[in-house]
Order: sequence, then C-alpha cells, then structure tokens
Amino acid sequence: MSDYLVIVESPAKAKTIEKYLGKKYKVKASMGHVRDLPRSQMGIDIEHEFEPKYITIRGKGPVLKDLKTAAKKAKKVYLAADPDREGEAIAWHLAHSLNIDVHSDCRVVFNEITKDAIKESFKYPRPINMDLVDAQQARRILDRLVGYNISPLLWKKVKKGLSAGRVQSVAVRLIIEREKEINRFNPEEYWTVNATFQKGNDQFEGSLMEYNGKKLDLKSEENVKEVLAHIDGNEFAITKVTKKERKRNPATPFTTSSLQQEAARKLNFRAKKTMMIAQQLYEGIDLGKEGTVGLITYMRTDSTRISDLAKEEAFGYINDSYGEEYTLKEKRKEKKNAKAQDAHEAIRPTSVLRKPADVKSVLSRDQHRLYKLIWERFVASQMAPAVMDTMAVDLVNSGVMFRANGSKVKFPGFMKVYVEGNDDQVEEKENMLPALVEGENAFSKDVDSKQHFTQPPPRYTEARLVKTLEELGIGRPSTFAPTLDTIQKRGYVSLDNKRFVPTELGEIVLELMVEFFPEIINVEFTANMETSLDEVEDGKIQWVKIIDDFYSDFEPRLDKAEKEMKEVEIKDEPAGEDCELCGSPMVFKMGRYGKFMACSNFPECRNTKPIVKQIGVKCPKCEKGNIVERKSKKKRTFYGCDQFPECDFLSWDKPIARKCPKCDNLLVEKKQKKGTQVSCINCDYKEETQE
Repeated sequence: MSDYLVIVESPAKAKTIEKYLGKKYKVKASMGHVRDLPRSQMGIDIEHEFEPKYITIRGKGPVLKDLKTAAKKAKKVYLAADPDREGEAIAWHLAHSLNIDVHSDCRVVFNEITKDAIKESFKYPRPINMDLVDAQQARRILDRLVGYNISPLLWKKVKKGLSAGRVQSVAVRLIIEREKEINRFNPEEYWTVNATFQKGNDQFEGSLMEYNGKKLDLKSEENVKEVLAHIDGNEFAITKVTKKERKRNPATPFTTSSLQQEAARKLNFRAKKTMMIAQQLYEGIDLGKEGTVGLITYMRTDSTRISDLAKEEAFGYINDSYGEEYTLKEKRKEKKNAKAQDAHEAIRPTSVLRKPADVKSVLSRDQHRLYKLIWERFVASQMAPAVMDTMAVDLVNSGVMFRANGSKVKFPGFMKVYVEGNDDQVEEKENMLPALVEGENAFSKDVDSKQHFTQPPPRYTEARLVKTLEELGIGRPSTFAPTLDTIQKRGYVSLDNKRFVPTELGEIVLELMVEFFPEIINVEFTANMETSLDEVEDGKIQWVKIIDDFYSDFEPRLDKAEKEMKEVEIKDEPAGEDCELCGSPMVFKMGRYGKFMACSNFPECRNTKPIVKQIGVKCPKCEKGNIVERKSKKKRTFYGCDQFPECDFLSWDKPIARKCPKCDNLLVEKKQKKGTQVSCINCDYKEETQE
C-alpha cells in the first residue's frame, strides 16, 4: 500500500511524476475536471448570490470512484493540478469530492516537471488558494450567464447551434471591423525614386529624400519629373557621412501569446496545435536512460520572468559554447506588462543543457521543431546584444538629395542563435557601403522611379489576432487558442490564405449583439472585466460583487432583446449549378467544417458535395478532367483532377496554365520563403522567384 496519493490531471503527467517520487507515492490522473455546471441547464441560482450547482461530469463516475478508493487507503492526499486558476479549481473540486479539508496542506504546485522541481515542491505543500478558485469560478459563472442566456435567443431568432461568449464576441468584432476598414480604404498614389551610384569601382544605391532641405512627398509622376529636372549632370557631392554603432537586444523568452505568434510565423502552426504540442513537452517525454522528463516549463503564462537558477545555467552554457564575449554582462531590464498576472516564469527549457539535437531522436518532428524554437529563444534571450555598424551618406546635386544607408553586423551576439520573426516577413539584411568620404563625389548611373499605392491594413492572421487580444487585455493565456477555435467552428469567420475573413453569419450575429448587448462586444468593458477577475485572484474584491454588478445591467437588456429582437432569415447562397440527383438548384450551406454544397430540395433530396474551385488548368495525366483546388483533412490545400477516382493526379503545388518551354510538361507554383517560384514537375526548368 502506498503511503501517499498524488492526483494530477493527465496520465502522461502522472507517469512522469510517479517515477520521481518513489514507491511511497501513488500518482493518479483525474483526466481534468471531475465536476462542472450541468450542460442541460443554467446551473446557477441567481436569487441566492449566483450559487453554482456543480455535478459530476458525465463519464467521470468511474474515475472519481477509483480516486475515492485510492484516497481511503492513503495516509495523505496531495492535489497537484496545473499551477493556474483552472488547476486550483480542479484541486478544489477534487477536495470537495474526496472530503479533503481545503485548509489543510494538500495542494502542491510546480512550474516544471523535473526531478528536482517535483521533490522541492513536495517539501512545501499549502492549502488551496480560494482566491484563485473564486476567480476561476467567477469567469465560469460569467460566461455561463452570457452563453446560456444569449445563445438560445440567437437559436430562436437566427439559426440553431449559435453561441455568444464574452471573449469570442470581441474577437469576431475585431475581425469584422478590420474588414470594414479594408472595404472603406481608398488607396493613395505615391512615388519612390532610387538611383545607382558609382564611386571608383564600387556601386551602391540611394533613395531620393529631399529637395532644398525639405522632405519630399511625391504624389504623382509630375512631382517626380519636377524634382529630377533640377539635377544638373550626374555628379553628386558627398555632403555628409554619418557612422554609428547600434545595439540590438534579443527578444524576451516566450509567453503563451508570443509562443503562439512565433510558432505561427516560423513553423506555420495554428494556436491550438502549438498549445497541444507544448502540453506534451511540459508533461514529459521518455528520454531513454534519463527516463521521462518534462522538457519545458509551464506553457500558460504571461510573464517573461526567468529564475536565477535558469539564468546561471544559461550563462555557463553560453560561456562554454560560444565564448565569454557572448555572455550577458549586465542585468537586462525586464519590461513588465501592466496587464500580466506574472504568476509563473516564462516558457523555457527545463535544462538548457538538453539541446534540441540531443533529444531529436525521441521527439516527433513537430515536437522537435517547437522545442528547438523555445530552446533557441531562451538561449538568445540570455546572450549579449548584437552590435551593428551603420552608415548614412547624403549625396547632393543642385539641391536634390539622395541618401544611401548601409549596415553590417560588427558582433552577432544573440543573432548567432536566434532572430525573432515578424508578421511582415521583412528580414533585416546586411547592406555594405564602400568607403565614402565627405567632400568627394560619386556619379549617378541609373535613376529609377516607381509608382506605388498605399495598402489597406492587413486582415488578421492567428498571430496578429492573438497579439491584438493580448495588447487590449482581452482574455488570458489559456483562452486565446480556444477562442480562435470557437469562432471558426461556429461559422462566424473563415480562414482565407491564413487570414480571418468574417462570414455573413458572423456579421448578422455581431449586428444583433451591438444593438442589444453592446457591453458584451465592448473591448474596454471586456478588458476591465479581466482586470476585475485579477482583483478577485488577488483577494481585493469578492467574486459575487462582480457578477452582481454585471447582471444588474445585463438582465434588463436580456428582457428587451426577448421582446424586440426580430427573426433573421439567412438565405442560402445559390451555388450556380443543379443537383445531379433531382435537378433542383444546389446551394451553399455552412457546416461544422466550413462551407459545402447541398440540394435546395432538402429533406426530400439529401445530396451534398464539397465545394471545388476550378483553377483553369487541364489535367496533365488523363487530359479529360480539370484541375480543382481541394482541402485535405488537416485543412491543407492540394490540387487534384475532378475525374477522381478515375484519375488520381495530385499536386501540393498549384499548377498554372502554361506549359514548360523545355519539355512541354506541367508548370507549378512553389512557395518559397521569399516568394513564389515557377518550376516544371518533370525537368529542371525554373523561373526567377517572384516576391
């Protein structure tokens, strides 16, 4: 018989921890929450201070029975759920179900699943933190009051299966408002002028900046010609050479938000996938001789803080691997986000000595890629700044001034390991200028003017939306991925080329929310609510007061919506073709996995089929069918013949309506980091990459 019972959420975590604690400890998994509000009813007694009614979750009876049996046999039960609000609430529900005194030292928390961290945490068990529990409970009740009151209203007035939530409604609003911004946008013309200059045997480029000391705003070709007409010959005087040394600091270690953003940019991971793989790395990976070890610290955090022990280990590793000049000489000031809870450390490897290459053989491809990203970001964050030599040169002819900018890496510092990505995919490149001296001359060779138009703001990618939600204080680390998942599943938005586009359904629902529940979709209100929940966690305010303040305004709005909200008919969009079974028109429908075509004669005719997009290219294999764009089960785009299964032609690269000039075979567009390259599927013919 084991002396002690430890309860965690997942079997993977249980397996890892049991190895560290020894024979006296039995570690079991609760498989997440064991109690929750009932799904079939509101489950909140509004008349009695919003008292929640908790029941055992369906299917958790056997799990709870097993835990009760094990708890009776143990001398002591420790509750070791995750170190956040949700984990504290899981521990509280378990304590209630197993008759454990919440004021006893029954709660154990750790930020990483390593032998030392686990053993250390069991030296300092504590009571359950009821402020944390209350903060989670307040969020749950708040979301239940909103969802279980507004959702049935939307089912009745708009369409079955809809839902409304605080954070998801704001996310949809941001996407729709961005779309409106794009539609309202009026492009403005502007021009840029670049020139190639010659100095001895060296050539370099400069951009037109000023005329007679005034910055230029070139709105038309006439403006350009007017300025260039002042240039007398091709000799330019070098009037100013400015040389500077610029330091560049590394990005901070990952928070949940920045990890989701960077994994989207560099690994093409969706937020949901990033969190799923991070969970696996946190809970433990079998490393063979070393046993099962958690490779990263807890992955739900909004802090960039790092423990002193981790800093010391990183310092030693960097000193040994790269040299003393790459170590961080002075303490770097950490910028603290005012909205951050700062409950845990940043996401980092549990040991910097466990290099990505060392564990590659025991990780899946995706696990290794995410671990490598986390490891490199952490190591770089603890390294010396990069030092750049920059040079700016002004070249003047008759008052017309061009400027040439150059830079080179003097000392790579952290850039030797890792450089942060960005949403615009513009890389900072080295651009060396020759030795130029004030008072000397250079000669212009080619002057090239280009017309441009201002661009509308970009649609939100998952990374941009997560960043915006975090900046606005909407939601918390644990809510970003589920929010993005929900708004897509409900059909309020869709992804087009990895960017969010609102659907008609999303726009209709938002319109009704704006009219009847403006506070739910108000960015400031939602952010303030998150702050109030943080105050509950800090013990500064009672959770009942927050709910009461909210509900006193919400209830009359609900009554008004019940009486005044009109039914909205969403007409099916014609698909432009007839049903091959009964001849009725086909229409587009929105399903759980996106749009599809269905017969308008439903339920008499139940014919459905996926939407296929013609790309105007004949199939090279059967020469009868046409190539169409399709989606795989994992939502990846591919191209196949519309005569499938008779013809099995398939390509991950997009075919184009031109034949290879070398072998007369099919040409395809291949996505490259810097753009798109056209190449042949049969021979070595390639065209220059287009940005």
